[in-house]
Amino acid sequence: MTAHPAPIPDPTDGATVLVVDDTPDNLALMSELLRDRYRVKIANNGEKALRIAGAEPRPDLILLDVMMPGMDGHEVCERLKADPATRDVPVIFLTARSDVADETRGLALGAVDYITKPISPPIVMARVRTHLRLKASADFLRDKAAYLEAEVARRTAELAAIQDVTILAMASLAETRDSDTGNHIRRTQHYVKALAEALRGHPRWQALLTPEYIATLFKSAPLHDIGKVGIPDRILLKPGRFTPDEFEIMKSHPALGRDAIAQAEAQLGTPVAFLSTAKDIAYGHQEKWDGSGYPEGLRGEAIPLSARLMALADVYDALISRRVYKDAMPHGDAVAIIVQGRGSHFDPEVVDAFLRIQDEFQEIARRFADDDETLRRKQDWIESTMAAPE
Repeated sequence: MTAHPAPIPDPTDGATVLVVDDTPDNLALMSELLRDRYRVKIANNGEKALRIAGAEPRPDLILLDVMMPGMDGHEVCERLKADPATRDVPVIFLTARSDVADETRGLALGAVDYITKPISPPIVMARVRTHLRLKASADFLRDKAAYLEAEVARRTAELAAIQDVTILAMASLAETRDSDTGNHIRRTQHYVKALAEALRGHPRWQALLTPEYIATLFKSAPLHDIGKVGIPDRILLKPGRFTPDEFEIMKSHPALGRDAIAQAEAQLGTPVAFLSTAKDIAYGHQEKWDGSGYPEGLRGEAIPLSARLMALADVYDALISRRVYKDAMPHGDAVAIIVQGRGSHFDPEVVDAFLRIQDEFQEIARRFADDDETLRRKQDWIESTMAAPE
């Protein structure tokens, strides 16, 4: 005896079909026709149809009579398609009308098909099955797209977190080598972001200071002093003034930072926005608006905006922060020094932005203030490092 393969199950079997008709005989006829293969729900008016369609679980297909008292089928369809919860449920109109204009209107409202009464059971079953299969395919693709979108978002967030951790690890490495603390990194990071957002409303900066670029600034700012890793302890940790020779060595840290970041970028083999910005900040944050800074002696707008923002943020934080070798300067005195440097040390527009949001700077300083224990540990480390023979 020849074995016959088992029939392949139809994935639409068991789907839910909502039948909407104001005539009880029509509802009974359609229920009898469909119930062996599908779960059937019925509604005898438009309002009830909308309630059933909007409730969970949603129907997979709606067979909708056009001519009903009160709310007719066209209005029901229009309202179904206007609701995000039901707009993807396919609608097949059932009607005794057979004119082209009526069919055209129904399809324009979003119906997928049009069946005229009196119905032919084989035609109804074939069309119901076809549109349920189409919906199943569309649902699969929609679910797949949603899954892929969620997966991309998850992977993107994961990569961003890895980037952030790597940046903070590198920045913390630089911080362990000098008298600054980890909170200096956080404070300057937030100062730079606050300045960028304050400048964003200026017509001159709207094109550059997009939310994406400000996020890049925030991510890049912690690397501004990464080059200090290459400065000897005897110079980096010296509490007093540098000799001319020592200062020349200290002035090399912007180039060391830029080169370290450039090497990391070269290893990646592809440009990365935050690394490019980090190079500008690391190399340019010691430049001054009047050209008296280092390492290039750049003047005015030849200095990247990112570096000009960091220049002010870095100086402000150095002034108002306690260090093992100095007390904190009052905010008002620090503001006076910043204002004095307007047009010489600092970009005048950056200073003006700072003055508008100086209260926000104070709040950032309070939020990320250094505690006594952190400063004590830093002082102990500096003393032991300076006492150790080279």
